[in-house]
Amino acid sequence: MKILLAEDQSMVRGALAALLTLAGGFTITQASDGDEALNLLKQQSFDLLLTDIEMPGRTGLELAAWLKDQQSHTKVVVITTFGRAGYIKRAIEAGVGGFLLKDAPSETLVNAIQQVIAGKRVIDPELAMMAIGDIDPLNDKERRALRLASEGKSTAEIAETLFIAEGTVRNYLSEAIAKLNASNRIDAARIARQKGWL
Repeated sequence: MKILLAEDQSMVRGALAALLTLAGGFTITQASDGDEALNLLKQQSFDLLLTDIEMPGRTGLELAAWLKDQQSHTKVVVITTFGRAGYIKRAIEAGVGGFLLKDAPSETLVNAIQQVIAGKRVIDPELAMMAIGDIDPLNDKERRALRLASEGKSTAEIAETLFIAEGTVRNYLSEAIAKLNASNRIDAARIARQKGWL
């Protein structure tokens, strides 16, 4: 089974790769961020993408959404430190097959991968209950602009990154601020990140 492992923390990535290698039956390719993972997904076919959510470049959820758009047969398992309701909802919408916390026992991860490959969905029951919570008010364009703003990028830099006009960026950010009842873009990013919407 060919697995693409996308995780930006090298120690965690190494530990996961070692764990899966010990379990046997897996060929592991590693990516250190979301953009590298996307390039590998475009070049090769994988049975499964095992990905973190928060990474430089594209997030794990953006990778999952891209695979869904491509109608790819690659299954997705998300492993994260954060059990935020917004993440879980977005993961389900993106067609993610498994959603686990990084502190889950190693046998849980191997078992989840096998179940997802077999076509089942594996989500920690507590996390599934959390997903019933708040509704994410942001659309994808507002989310991307807000995420870039939270990284300290100026309106001009965001416009350049997203290939849109500066006025459009200001509109997206204003909409996000209004929807989140925030005082400014930094406050909006903080609220969205806490909810798992960013």
